[in-house]
Amino acid sequence: MRKSGTEKFIFKNPNAYGVSVNYFFYHIFSFRIRCLSAVFFFVCILCSEVPAQKNPMQKQTSLEIRISEVARHYIGIPYKFGSDPNEVGAADNSHLLCSIYEQAAEQAGLRFAGYMPMRILMRNIVAVRQDYIRNGDLMVLNDGHAAMIYNVESPENFDLIYASLKRQEVTSFNSRNVVFEAYWLKNLRGYYRVSEQLFSRRD
Repeated sequence: MRKSGTEKFIFKNPNAYGVSVNYFFYHIFSFRIRCLSAVFFFVCILCSEVPAQKNPMQKQTSLEIRISEVARHYIGIPYKFGSDPNEVGAADNSHLLCSIYEQAAEQAGLRFAGYMPMRILMRNIVAVRQDYIRNGDLMVLNDGHAAMIYNVESPENFDLIYASLKRQEVTSFNSRNVVFEAYWLKNLRGYYRVSEQLFSRRD
């Protein structure tokens, strides 16, 4: 019996429909793989751009613990320009900050680079986000004045210390203080951490 044209097509192409289906699913699968690869690549880029900074809720280092302890001993001493607090019991701001770093480093088994004027110290700092502040970080104002963060309870609750020319003494204040919001935040340049290169292991 003679076969119709349609019957001849089916007979000569028995897998035509199956091939089309397989081809369709192959492209769907390939498309999904490409999408997943693109998402994975994008996530990797984002993760690589996150700065390697310590989370404030992580355990404090020995140096950070010593900074908190040492800083408290200087609160209330007189302000005196160009004075080392360990020699005359009075200090200006640059001597205060460097003395805290030096004493804390010594107690933690480290060595600090030593005293340096504020302009030199400011060349050896790196910016950090407020979410990542730690004991020893600096809060720097637009005019270059700085206070050291010495006791972090949370990124929104921390204590600072600096030598105040106006008050003529080394003073401490909390980030929830009215003055902090009215003056320090208003004139804030940013939060900074001194370079690790300023500290070395004692022999």
